[in-house]
Amino acid sequence: MMLIKKFFIFFSIIILAQCINNYSFAVEPNEILKNEKQELRARNISKNIRCLICQNQSIDDSSAPIAKDLRILIRDKIKEGKNNDEIYNFLTERYGDFILLKPSFKLNTLALWILPFIFLILGILIVLFHNKKYKQNK
Repeated sequence: MMLIKKFFIFFSIIILAQCINNYSFAVEPNEILKNEKQELRARNISKNIRCLICQNQSIDDSSAPIAKDLRILIRDKIKEGKNNDEIYNFLTERYGDFILLKPSFKLNTLALWILPFIFLILGILIVLFHNKKYKQNK
């Protein structure tokens, strides 16, 4: 009985540590802006920018050196008075559309937005065609 309690406590601590870890961010205290509104803007922008090293993680969550540099760059642009669109444009001009976690709808990103729907329709048609063929063979 005592072994079960120890196992349960150990398991609970591991699960709790994982939950806490998921809500931690990589933003270091020296990066945080004193103005709360500006800091909130910087965090929102950082959540939409892809880390170039991690690739499927935002720079807000990444502890890679380039992510830190991009967070500082975003905060510097906010201090200069740039609006969100100007910051996004600056980053996409410098790193391309890949840096955006949610790329904008443009001609060169059309495939990213359209292909999933085309594959879905093709999948449905293949299943329907296969079912008709299967029923005819019975």
